[in-house]
Amino acid sequence: MNMAHNIDLSGYSIRTDLALEAHELAQQQNQSDIEGIWLQADDSEPNVKVTRLHVETEEAGKEIGKLPGHYLTIEVPKLRDNDTSIEEQVAKRFSAEFAMFLKQLGISEDKKALVVGLGNWNVTPDALGPMVVENLLITRHLYTLAPETVGEGYREVSALSPGVLGITGIETSEIIFGVVEKSKPDFVICIDALASRALHRVNTTIQISDTGIHPGSGVGNKRKAIDQATLGVPVIAIGVPTVVFASTIVNDAITYLLGHFGQSMVESKRAFNKLALSTLPERKEPYTEEDLPDLESRKTFMGLVGSLPEEEKRQLIHEVLRPLGQDLVVTPKEIDDFIEGVANVIATGLNRALHSAVNEENSGSYTH
Repeated sequence: MNMAHNIDLSGYSIRTDLALEAHELAQQQNQSDIEGIWLQADDSEPNVKVTRLHVETEEAGKEIGKLPGHYLTIEVPKLRDNDTSIEEQVAKRFSAEFAMFLKQLGISEDKKALVVGLGNWNVTPDALGPMVVENLLITRHLYTLAPETVGEGYREVSALSPGVLGITGIETSEIIFGVVEKSKPDFVICIDALASRALHRVNTTIQISDTGIHPGSGVGNKRKAIDQATLGVPVIAIGVPTVVFASTIVNDAITYLLGHFGQSMVESKRAFNKLALSTLPERKEPYTEEDLPDLESRKTFMGLVGSLPEEEKRQLIHEVLRPLGQDLVVTPKEIDDFIEGVANVIATGLNRALHSAVNEENSGSYTH
């Protein structure tokens, strides 16, 4: 059946480590004028938009609800199409951006990496981390047991898929801390699936930051953070939004509906009840605040709900659905193919970024 998958995680949240998406691109557009905030958007490459955000101070971070640090988002709407040419394009861009991200953090090519694939391999939308780890070029054992076999252009990389609290009975952060304490990597890369804050970003973005990650925060089960403060080494988080709450879908649907009405008013210049809605041009971009009609028109179309600020509207919908047990976690019907494809993209990009000897010509030899 052509329908989205509903994942009822009530009483089950310890079975998934889905984190909450930290990036809200729609709210970043006018942040570059805030002191301590640096923002750059790059859409020079077809199909790909890269947004780089640097929050320099805690005071600046409070203005936008983010921790101080570096944030990078690779946005590719066509990523959900399961197109191999798009996936190769994204892998190439991801590799270049991640290598640059490491340099920006002062992590040189000889530093040892531990890659952690967060999530539950038994829950498809949460299996991203473990699937990436399966496709990585792991070398730490070679440096330990047969260093003479390691050529130039490789770094020491180890990997771990620790499972989730509901499987192991152990906090994920405790497992990673033990491995870090014993193996002593210079930095940690954590890969996790995310619960999206916006419908249009599900299965379309790869997000990177150096502020760590909070397992379980996406399903209301926020636990101990995995970051530099808890592990003692830099932690780079890589996340992909794979699910969205029903309340978010309802909220975004209302926004899209108002945006559609606003577009209709502008293009037809006729009263709403005389609009020929079917004649409107097809729109593939999400509606923004600029597309919405004025406040009085919103009230006319949607009553009080239409006039509420974004966050108040989102909170109201959440409050209505949650007591009924209907604020479901939803993932697109193509999630199986998507997870496999994007895991391959990230693994390919990481192999190239972490090992200079791996390139476009030979990366297929290292990725399943």
